[in-house]
Amino acid sequence: MLDNIKIRLQYLLPKQCITHLAGWFANKKAGWLTQLAIQAFAKVYKVNMNEAQEPSFKAYSTFNEFFVRPLKEGIRPIVNEAHQLALPADGAISQLGAIREEQIIQAKGHYYTVEALLAGQYQLAEQFRNGQFVTIYLSPKDYHRVHMPCDGVLKEMIYVPGDLFSVNPLTAANVPNLFARNERVICLFDTAFGPMAQILVGATIVGSIETVWSGCVTPPREGIIKRWTYPAEGEEGAVSLKKGEEMGRFKLGSTVINLFVPNQIQFANNLYSGSQTQMGDLLAQTITKEGEQTEHANVSMNQNNAS
Repeated sequence: MLDNIKIRLQYLLPKQCITHLAGWFANKKAGWLTQLAIQAFAKVYKVNMNEAQEPSFKAYSTFNEFFVRPLKEGIRPIVNEAHQLALPADGAISQLGAIREEQIIQAKGHYYTVEALLAGQYQLAEQFRNGQFVTIYLSPKDYHRVHMPCDGVLKEMIYVPGDLFSVNPLTAANVPNLFARNERVICLFDTAFGPMAQILVGATIVGSIETVWSGCVTPPREGIIKRWTYPAEGEEGAVSLKKGEEMGRFKLGSTVINLFVPNQIQFANNLYSGSQTQMGDLLAQTITKEGEQTEHANVSMNQNNAS
């Protein structure tokens, strides 16, 4: 009953206004009021400040500074073998596994398409048909900077306006096409194993989504799709990022989705829906022989089917 009320409220509440107000307050230097909000938040969500570069609450003059706090140097080691991909964020695996034709599982009984997620870009979506995906949910207590799973050269960034439903296990199980209807920033990279998409999904009270190469992408929320293209590797102005480097951040919220082309990667066999993640740990490894099948790949596919 309570869950039904929560879901209904998601449709009824003025999410844009709530998000605007939350973003406004989170960016304000309100002295003792800011400190009270930070300390209350940290207590309620059990935030581990021992990992922060600045563990004292007094080091943060705004809530946003606290929320995107950097971690201590070296506290998140990055898997260093060339064939290994790193987890891009702290959080929990929502779903991972094979893309069936162009269907991605959102939650048990709920699916959405790659084309819908990529804002109708059918030629782009075709690259990821029958590929692999992973969805990572960042809870309020988590570190909210997002990093690169592998070396990559930025090819394109697409801002897609949309709804601002809360993103959590409850809404994933009850709001159809959640990730394909929420506001999001799609980042497309060229990598050693083909195209990769890393998608930052917005949600209620996500004050902004930022990338390291462009700064704040949203707000403003102008209600139109925006696209930026970038020079190829070696050209002037190219954006090249190494595995483990920061690529973006959420000021409150949310979820990261990665898409991979077929027959290129296989997920680590210790990852499954619900497992906790730490940025830098093993996400997957590249397939070294065409058509090679391994226990890792079979496990990830079985987990996807079980969901």
